[in-house]
Amino acid sequence: MDDSNQIEVPPSFVALFASPSGYKLLEPMSVVRQRYELCEDLAQMLTEQAATARFKSDASEREVLEKMQAAFQQDGSPVQANEAEWVVRRLAELLNWSFD
Repeated sequence: MDDSNQIEVPPSFVALFASPSGYKLLEPMSVVRQRYELCEDLAQMLTEQAATARFKSDASEREVLEKMQAAFQQDGSPVQANEAEWVVRRLAELLNWSFD
């Protein structure tokens, strides 16, 4: 059995790759898992950076998260726009910050 099959991808992430009806994936599940691993790793790695940025700049939680999302939307970003939003929402969740 392939180890990557042990990764449980949350529905919120799977939805990024689902058809508008939500019943069919637009990419193979192996691709969705790879993209999820990348996005989850990014969110986990950015927790300390985000907390430090908020402390040093005296910016609000929302401002820090918006700046990080804007950075992900630059050329050369490792994530697509919808993935960037997911990463920032996951980052907010990890930090227990509000990002509505």
